[in-house]
Amino acid sequence: MSFDLLIERIKELKNPTVAGLDPKFSYVPPYIRDSFLNEFDDPLEGAAMAVLEYNRGLIDALCDVVPAIKPQAAYYELYGWAGMRTLQETIDYAHQKGMYVITDGKRNDIGTTMEAYAAAHLGTVDIEGKKIAPFDGDALTVNGYLGSDGITPLLKTCKERDKGIFVLVKTSNPSSGELQDKKIGEQTVYEIMGTMCEHWGEELPGRYGYSGVGAVVGATYPEQLSELRAKMPHTFFLVPGYGAQGGGAKDVAGGFDKNGLGAIINSSRGIICAYQKEDCDEREYAAAARREAIRMRDDISQYVNL
Repeated sequence: MSFDLLIERIKELKNPTVAGLDPKFSYVPPYIRDSFLNEFDDPLEGAAMAVLEYNRGLIDALCDVVPAIKPQAAYYELYGWAGMRTLQETIDYAHQKGMYVITDGKRNDIGTTMEAYAAAHLGTVDIEGKKIAPFDGDALTVNGYLGSDGITPLLKTCKERDKGIFVLVKTSNPSSGELQDKKIGEQTVYEIMGTMCEHWGEELPGRYGYSGVGAVVGATYPEQLSELRAKMPHTFFLVPGYGAQGGGAKDVAGGFDKNGLGAIINSSRGIICAYQKEDCDEREYAAAARREAIRMRDDISQYVNL
């Protein structure tokens, strides 16, 4: 299934990380911002085109180091219709460079509405007999807290088009425990959701023992990450929270299996804003991102053997 492709790319590059392309406009170097805002009458279109230029530079610098990107849809919706075009073109450009794409949309609905989300982000739309893939990501983050009604429509698309999903299980934000740590009987809510992921994944088996139904489990809760790795042996983890949110390499180690597989670690601001942290020339933003991605890879490799 879809995660087999991701795992193979991770093994090839010996790097279980993903770069989150979450382009707040203030992250885009001023020379790029100014150029495109001056070119377009519509500020939203100018901003969206500046973001696309920024993303292409990042992808060029990262594609032989980092196996995947994770664009967060909200940061493209910010720029209206032009931003959504930038999202699609970013996905297409990453694919041209051999990268796996996780669209971070955290979609959540039921029935035909969830079918529409599945078609938009992972599947195809039939326009007068012609099938067109609107965004064509390789995987999509989803919220499973509506139960199977919100997941089942995705599984059909994943099976037909060799795609994957990452279901929110134990998220990295500080208030996640307000709901996810509550107990129903002897189990926490996040444990129950993890069990459901294992069950949903039975429909999408993969060659490496991991199904096409993954889980989002935060690096900011390392004990729960290790706990869930043991309880969810067939579920691949997307792990946010490394770097800017406080998680470190030692914290994420529990998400991996004995072969160094089973998880991919996300860094967004840490990579795409590395030039600001380094205080280097803004035109070196892509090179700074590459340096940070290599540093992150080497940091994690101290604890994870691929």
